[in-house]
Amino acid sequence: MPTIDKIDDKGAVIGQHDLAEGLLQDEINIGLLHQVVTAELAGHRRGTAAAKSRGEVAGSTAKQWRQKGTGRARVGSGKVAHFTGGGVAFPPIPRDYAIKVNKKVRVQAFRMALADLVAGGTVRVLTGFEPCEPSTNQAAAIVQGAELDSPLLVLVGMEEVSALKSFRNLAGTRVLTVGEAIWVAA
Repeated sequence: MPTIDKIDDKGAVIGQHDLAEGLLQDEINIGLLHQVVTAELAGHRRGTAAAKSRGEVAGSTAKQWRQKGTGRARVGSGKVAHFTGGGVAFPPIPRDYAIKVNKKVRVQAFRMALADLVAGGTVRVLTGFEPCEPSTNQAAAIVQGAELDSPLLVLVGMEEVSALKSFRNLAGTRVLTVGEAIWVAA
């Protein structure tokens, strides 16, 4: 059964915490992790890039000059891409970059990532930290006192809302409640 360190509000290690067997995935599948991380990052993309094509720009569709006799190249509309004020040839259009990932695959990837973090020693269980109001400075002092490096996963109890709010603003830190971690493992 895998164990992780328990730390107090000073950052000192006060014991070990046993993790459930089903919470970690022993065998790491790099391709599956890549798929889930790519889907997660793609979901954050805005997808708002846009430009007008020749059918969307303002202007006349009349022939610019006659076909023959001017010495210039033949041309039709003034909205073509190579004219100033014309449309873009293949413009970007707003789109959604979201990639669907099955729930079981996402859970399996979370278990693999959690196993990697546990193996790296970056997962801690915080006990005894109950500030009256959220304080990122206190959370930063705990991380510095425990001499932890990023990335860091902090598991807090369901009722420790102020602790969750204190740690979630730290760069490179992911905070989960114990209930969320158990739900992901189920």
